[in-house]
Amino acid sequence: MESVELKVEMVGIHEKRLRKCLSKLKGIEKVEVDANSQKVVVTGYTHKNKVLKAVRRGGLKADFWSAQNELLHAYAGVAYGTFRFSNFNFF
Repeated sequence: MESVELKVEMVGIHEKRLRKCLSKLKGIEKVEVDANSQKVVVTGYTHKNKVLKAVRRGGLKADFWSAQNELLHAYAGVAYGTFRFSNFNFF
Protein backbone atom coordinates (compact mmCIF):
# COMPACT_ATOMS: atom_id res chain seq x y z
CA MET A 1 0.00 0.00 0.00
CA GLU A 2 1.30 3.41 -0.95
CA SER A 3 0.49 6.83 0.47
CA VAL A 4 0.58 9.86 -1.85
CA GLU A 5 0.59 13.41 -0.49
CA LEU A 6 -0.58 16.19 -2.79
CA LYS A 7 -0.86 19.95 -2.55
CA VAL A 8 -4.17 20.88 -4.18
CA GLU A 9 -5.54 24.40 -4.56
CA MET A 10 -9.06 24.05 -3.17
CA VAL A 11 -11.87 26.53 -2.72
CA GLY A 12 -15.20 25.55 -1.20
CA ILE A 13 -16.84 22.89 -3.34
CA HIS A 14 -13.57 21.58 -4.81
CA GLU A 15 -13.39 18.87 -2.14
CA LYS A 16 -16.43 17.15 -3.62
CA ARG A 17 -14.94 17.39 -7.12
CA LEU A 18 -11.64 16.01 -5.83
CA ARG A 19 -13.28 13.00 -4.18
CA LYS A 20 -15.29 12.30 -7.34
CA CYS A 21 -12.14 12.31 -9.49
CA LEU A 22 -10.33 9.96 -7.14
CA SER A 23 -13.29 7.60 -6.77
CA LYS A 24 -12.89 6.63 -10.45
CA LEU A 25 -9.42 5.19 -9.81
CA LYS A 26 -9.09 1.54 -8.88
CA GLY A 27 -7.16 0.66 -5.75
CA ILE A 28 -7.88 3.79 -3.70
CA GLU A 29 -8.50 2.83 -0.06
CA LYS A 30 -8.72 6.19 1.73
CA VAL A 31 -8.69 9.92 0.91
CA GLU A 32 -7.90 12.47 3.62
CA VAL A 33 -8.45 16.15 2.85
CA ASP A 34 -7.10 19.05 4.91
CA ALA A 35 -8.63 22.16 3.35
CA ASN A 36 -6.76 24.61 5.61
CA SER A 37 -3.31 23.50 4.48
CA GLN A 38 -4.55 22.39 1.03
CA LYS A 39 -3.11 18.94 1.61
CA VAL A 40 -4.59 15.70 0.32
CA VAL A 41 -3.37 12.24 1.39
CA VAL A 42 -4.41 9.33 -0.83
CA THR A 43 -3.78 5.81 0.44
CA GLY A 44 -4.12 2.73 -1.73
CA TYR A 45 -2.66 0.43 -4.34
CA THR A 46 -2.09 2.81 -7.23
CA HIS A 47 0.82 4.70 -8.74
CA LYS A 48 1.37 8.26 -7.54
CA ASN A 49 1.51 9.67 -11.08
CA LYS A 50 -1.94 8.22 -11.85
CA VAL A 51 -3.35 9.93 -8.77
CA LEU A 52 -1.82 13.28 -9.77
CA LYS A 53 -3.06 12.91 -13.34
CA ALA A 54 -6.62 12.13 -12.18
CA VAL A 55 -6.73 15.21 -9.96
CA ARG A 56 -5.42 17.44 -12.73
CA ARG A 57 -7.94 16.02 -15.21
CA GLY A 58 -10.65 17.04 -12.76
CA GLY A 59 -9.64 20.67 -13.28
CA LEU A 60 -7.76 21.20 -10.03
CA LYS A 61 -4.23 22.56 -9.74
CA ALA A 62 -2.17 19.92 -7.97
CA ASP A 63 1.43 18.98 -7.28
CA PHE A 64 3.23 16.56 -5.02
CA TRP A 65 3.57 17.67 -1.39
CA SER A 66 7.11 18.56 -0.33
CA ALA A 67 8.86 19.66 2.86
CA GLN A 68 9.04 23.16 1.39
CA ASN A 69 5.22 23.29 1.37
CA GLU A 70 5.21 22.44 5.09
CA LEU A 71 7.55 25.34 5.84
CA LEU A 72 5.65 27.80 3.67
CA HIS A 73 2.31 26.86 5.22
CA ALA A 74 3.71 27.15 8.75
CA TYR A 75 5.22 30.57 8.00
CA ALA A 76 2.11 31.87 6.24
CA GLY A 77 -0.12 30.62 9.05
CA VAL A 78 1.88 32.52 11.66
CA ALA A 79 2.58 35.66 9.64
CA TYR A 80 -0.80 36.08 7.97
CA GLY A 81 -3.12 34.08 10.21
CA THR A 82 -5.23 37.02 11.32
CA PHE A 83 -4.80 39.12 8.18
CA ARG A 84 -7.61 38.64 5.68
CA PHE A 85 -7.98 40.09 2.24
CA SER A 86 -11.29 41.60 1.29
CA ASN A 87 -12.56 42.29 -2.19
CA PHE A 88 -11.18 45.50 -3.58
CA ASN A 89 -12.27 47.26 -6.71
CA PHE A 90 -9.46 49.40 -8.06
CA PHE A 91 -11.30 50.67 -11.13
